[in-house]
Formats: sequence, structure tokens, C-alpha cells
Amino acid sequence: MKTCKREKSVATFSIVAYDPENGDLGVAVQSKFLAVGAVVPWAKAGVGAITTQSWANTTYGPDGLRLMAEGLSAQEALEKLVEGDEERDRRQAGIVDACGNAAAYTGKECFAWAGHIVGESFACQGNILVSEEAVQAMARAFEESAGELADRLVVALEAGQEAGGDSRGKQSAALLVVREKGGYGGFNDRYVDLRVDDHPTPIQELKRLLGLYKLYFFKSKPEDLLSLQGEVAREVQEILSELGYYSGEINGLYDEATKQALFDFAGIENLEERLQEGAYIDRVVLEFMRRKRGAGDNLKEDKQRSPRPVPQGR
Repeated sequence: MKTCKREKSVATFSIVAYDPENGDLGVAVQSKFLAVGAVVPWAKAGVGAITTQSWANTTYGPDGLRLMAEGLSAQEALEKLVEGDEERDRRQAGIVDACGNAAAYTGKECFAWAGHIVGESFACQGNILVSEEAVQAMARAFEESAGELADRLVVALEAGQEAGGDSRGKQSAALLVVREKGGYGGFNDRYVDLRVDDHPTPIQELKRLLGLYKLYFFKSKPEDLLSLQGEVAREVQEILSELGYYSGEINGLYDEATKQALFDFAGIENLEERLQEGAYIDRVVLEFMRRKRGAGDNLKEDKQRSPRPVPQGR
């Protein structure tokens, strides 16, 4: 006789959302479940975003995106998914389309506390939570936040965790934001795609990774561009010289040698997405260079303070 295994419950809390300012779509999720990012979040630029959880049916992801791409709204797509699922009573899902329509579903057999909140351009949902305050806190935090969708989604996760979160504890988290040609080099739509598969404080780790991701992969803002001349150019030359990239004169002129040294540094440090063709430097890059120089100075001081090892005889 064949032995069949039932699907594993993905108890979690999550948010799906749409940013009307730029069309970004995203998902953020946290769970006491290994590698939740491999199961729950689904999104496609210009189409929609979906979470599937609580005895998760991962066909909800691709099938839901296909239905929305064919013209169905978030609510219509969700109804189709649930209607065709024999185990619908154990499922939970959140969905938002590229017009900002949001919907959610919580089956009557999901483990308590389970439920959802649908707001303007977002939906929060969770199961096996300490209480309904978790999704309420997420909704409030998202509505009251501003800025990049990725940041707002993480703020919502933090609020859900502070309100109790998953009653079983914490293990993994994920963040997915899609934008047309928003991925590295503009070759795909994965504007932000981060996962924390196993960590004692996954949301905090996700937030740390998002900070690094923004440093390395986000484009420079016009207000952060500094003219590479005078004191700024001199400081850049000094730092590049100390770090071993520049051997020319410290004269405050952004010449070809200085440019090459800066580009070499950026290539080694993976900062090429923030390079400028003209005589400008991103303030974020300059701050990174200052920290890099500071770290080097501290290392030199540590070496000077450390006694030299005494040669040992045979």
C-alpha cells in the first residue's frame, strides 16, 4: 500500500502590497518554518503579488499570476484558486494586482489564531499567531509608513513580530519586490529578492541585508550626487591613495587617473551600480570609502599595539 504524506503547514504572517507611486509589487513574510521564502512569496512585475501559506498550495503562486496576467482582478483570481482547491479550508492566501486591488482568504480549518486584513493596495494575513493584534499592527504600520515599498514591508513585519507574531517562534523571513527591469543590470524584474532561511532573529537579519542590498544595488539619487572637485576630489584621492588604488598627486583634480582608481575601487567593492559617468560621486559611496579608510586605520593601530611574536627555537 502506498503511504502518502500530507503537506506541511506553513504557519506564518505576511503582507502583500502595491505601491501606486511607481507600480512596485511586493511580499514580506516571517515564520517558524525553514526557508519560508522558498514557499510563500510569488510576484511578477506588472501583474501582481501573492502569498500562499497554512498547508501552502504552491500552485497558487504561478496559477494566480497567470490568471491576473490574463486580466482577472486580485479578488477574481483568488476566487478561482480557492474554488479549484479541494483542501481550500486549510489554505490561507493574500493577493494584490497591478491596479492595487487586494484580496485575502483564510480557510475555516486554519489553526488559530488565523485571519487577515485587506486595506488599500495591501493585505496582511497570518495563522498560528499569538493573536489578531499581529495582523492589525502590520496593517497600521504599513499604512503609516512612507518611502520605498521594501522598507515599508519590513516595517510591517517588525510590527507584526512586536505584537506577538508566530506563536511557535521565529526562524526565517523573506522579502520580494518586483519592478519592470528592476533587477541587476535591468535584465529581470527582481528589484529586491532577499531570504533569511534560518536565523534566531530573521526580521532583524532581513533588515540588515536590505541595508546592504540598497548600498550595492540601488541607483543613486540626484540629491546624493556630489561634484568631484576641490575638497571632495582631494578627499577621494587621499582615500584611494591610502587604500592602494591611486598613486598620483593629491591635487583635488578629477583627472583620468583618479577616475580609473575610483572605478577600480568600485569594481572590487561591488559598487559599480552607483558609479557616475560625469565628475560626480554618490554620497553613499563616499561614506563607504570613509568607513573603509577608518577600518584600515584601526587595523594599522591594532598591528602597532600587538607585540611581535617571539621566534621559537627547535
